[in-house]
Amino acid sequence: MEVALVESDRSEEPALYERPIRVSFMIDDLSRAGTESQLLALIRTLDRDKVEPTLVLLNGEGEASRSLEPDNCPVLRLGVKRMIGLKGWNAARRLRKFWREHRPDVAQIYFLDSAYLGVPVAKWAGVRKVVRVRNNLGYWQTRKHRTLSRFLRPMVDVNLTNSESGRTALQTLDRLAPERVQVIENGVDLERFPVPVRTRNSVEPVRIGAVANLRAVKNIDGLVRAAKMVIDRHPKSTFEVAGEGEQRPELERLIRDIGLVDRFILKGAVADVPGFLNGIDIAVLPSHSEGMSNAVLEYMAAGKPVVATEVGANGHVLGYGSAGVLVPPGDDAALAEAICRLIADPKETVRLGRKARLRVEEEYSREAMRRRFEQFFHHLARGADSLD
Repeated sequence: MEVALVESDRSEEPALYERPIRVSFMIDDLSRAGTESQLLALIRTLDRDKVEPTLVLLNGEGEASRSLEPDNCPVLRLGVKRMIGLKGWNAARRLRKFWREHRPDVAQIYFLDSAYLGVPVAKWAGVRKVVRVRNNLGYWQTRKHRTLSRFLRPMVDVNLTNSESGRTALQTLDRLAPERVQVIENGVDLERFPVPVRTRNSVEPVRIGAVANLRAVKNIDGLVRAAKMVIDRHPKSTFEVAGEGEQRPELERLIRDIGLVDRFILKGAVADVPGFLNGIDIAVLPSHSEGMSNAVLEYMAAGKPVVATEVGANGHVLGYGSAGVLVPPGDDAALAEAICRLIADPKETVRLGRKARLRVEEEYSREAMRRRFEQFFHHLARGADSLD
């Protein structure tokens, strides 16, 4: 919902200890991608007696984004696609007015474009604490990005990431002091993923699946090449990928060129991820780079044996191999070999799937993530920059 803006009497402001902490989240748009999904889940589950959220969308005018807006917090759509010129200035003024009306204690800002507008405006509007969220490892950064990040750095109180590898990247690439970086790990909604009961024998066809945007960093082209090696050894195997992206035409050509048209299916965007995962036997994440992968958490919640590249937090989340199989990034042959080992050993796939589900129940529930964020916001609003 979009809210009307009216001036309020600041003299009636309750003391910080007598009311919920007010947090305004800002992101470019809403979608079903990992960061956006995690943010929406957080907004929907926050205890309103402890944290009172608002949401700002840099653009937000698309039908897909509008359909995902939470109905339990105020939303401001700025309708900005380019911030240069009069439209950017008008958006800054609207955003300042919104924040001065809602008076957030904390502004938590995601993605580059939102940060370029939101961080300076938060300071202009008098927001007490500004948090910038950076969950990837900075593989995309150019000199321009690093220059702009240096401009924003003095205005950001805490840089938030979701993994220790993300913390290291921020301290190394952005040269941030350790006390300026905080880690809060992702969580997954276990109720969406019933405890699995599916088993298979060694002669059944095997379905291998992945949930990933079709972008170069996700290395789906590497998975296609690995699939060729797997199918040569296990001809009944099939591969499916749930996700969409700009790399689709390139991947379709590759699939056609190596003769996997009927064996490697690009399903496009899939709204029912639990349903998709319920139908596969082995789940794969072949990425070149990750922070803390939502896909891996969902695979584990679905009780699937996981083969993942050892990048970002994957090793930590999968217990360094105790709850899944880790392979070097960019090694198509190692990826194929790991998948083949699981195809040949149904009992091991069941064991790994059960171990993965147990680990995610114990460590990565959505409830645990919510509590971590509520604690972080209360510490931050009351003067601390970390949970330590």
